[in-house]
Amino acid sequence: MLKVVSLLKRAENISHEEFAKWVVEEHIEFARKLPGLRKYTVSVSNGEDAPYDSVNELYFDDEDARVAAFGSEHGQAAAADAAAHTAQRVHLLTTEHAQL
Repeated sequence: MLKVVSLLKRAENISHEEFAKWVVEEHIEFARKLPGLRKYTVSVSNGEDAPYDSVNELYFDDEDARVAAFGSEHGQAAAADAAAHTAQRVHLLTTEHAQL
């Protein structure tokens, strides 16, 4: 299973509260439409001074599924929505090995 960890820093014109509402209520709708997405989690930071405002985790069967999802119409719309609300996005492609 491939996990994409996305670290999001809100745009300067958006408050932490506005960002939190957007990422958990609005942006999640894009994730629901991504083909091949197996699991999606969003964690919002607890303060305005955090280096990132949210950590989003997207799970796919493999790299081909990830590429297909983000290459789709819904994937491109999700990327555009994220770009409109963030100043910085960092994406880490990972393979999860252990869970407690």
